[in-house]
Amino acid sequence: MLSRTADHLYWMSRYTERAENTARMLDVNYQTSLLPQSAEVAKYGWQGLLSISELLPSYNKKHDQIVPQEVMEFMVKDEDNPSSILSCLKGARENARAVRGALTTEAWETQNTTWLEVNRMLRAGAFERDPAQFFEWVKFRSHLSRGVTLGTMLQDEAFYFARLGTFLERADNTARLVDVKFHALNSEFFGTATEEDQEYDFYHWSAILRSVSAFEVYRKVYRDVIKPERVAELLILRADMPRSLHASLAEVVANLAKVQNDQSAETQRRAGKLLADLQYARVDEILATGLHAYLTQFLDRVNEIGARISQDFLVPAH
Repeated sequence: MLSRTADHLYWMSRYTERAENTARMLDVNYQTSLLPQSAEVAKYGWQGLLSISELLPSYNKKHDQIVPQEVMEFMVKDEDNPSSILSCLKGARENARAVRGALTTEAWETQNTTWLEVNRMLRAGAFERDPAQFFEWVKFRSHLSRGVTLGTMLQDEAFYFARLGTFLERADNTARLVDVKFHALNSEFFGTATEEDQEYDFYHWSAILRSVSAFEVYRKVYRDVIKPERVAELLILRADMPRSLHASLAEVVANLAKVQNDQSAETQRRAGKLLADLQYARVDEILATGLHAYLTQFLDRVNEIGARISQDFLVPAH
């Protein structure tokens, strides 16, 4: 397969997954912002969201202060922000258009319709009327895109590059989602919360579980009150949790094996080593060294694997 074709398919899926995960992160912050809390804590929450998404400098260039509505608009529909939901859906559609011949009609029409529809909805004020409903729509369109790809495309290299993009992006975003609170407060979590934090933490972790569609899964697996260490274990180490770091890396390793070439051995080795670390890690060990530090290191390793994938298979400098 031409590297340019692989590049478009890989980034089509990454942009679609990124739009979904941005919607999930915004939904968590939007839901937690409705809880009783001081203005300062609320500000830290939105600032942390920008910071963990590496968007704080570009936001500060356009806005004087952290205002929830302005943060949401910046991350939803600001065309100057390449990570906004609107920009990501545009990027996904443009990459799909460039390789229409490698996609089924259904896969292309899903991307194209999503792009046309998001523009119509934003012009009609759907986001301002009900942000939570809008975020649900973004998630649904991403689910649809993945389902159509899985259900209609031949499982050849085009399919595997699309899947590779999806799961590398998912690993990155799940780690950021779990880390957003600690990034905001510039604090660490070692497994025990102070008493005054526990009530707020319950709602915060509940919101995170709901944001990754894991609330019912948590109840089914643990049958317990929501505890941060349990949430961390579910979203980091459980191989059977679809959006966990472990499950995402397993898909990255499997899809890398399907598209391997003469120069990808080192990339496969690093991805396999990261997966092995997740397979044999224990949550008490992770918490002993600090959850924030662990997730920061994980993100560095995932970014390195992403850079190596670009170098081995794709058109450089995306």
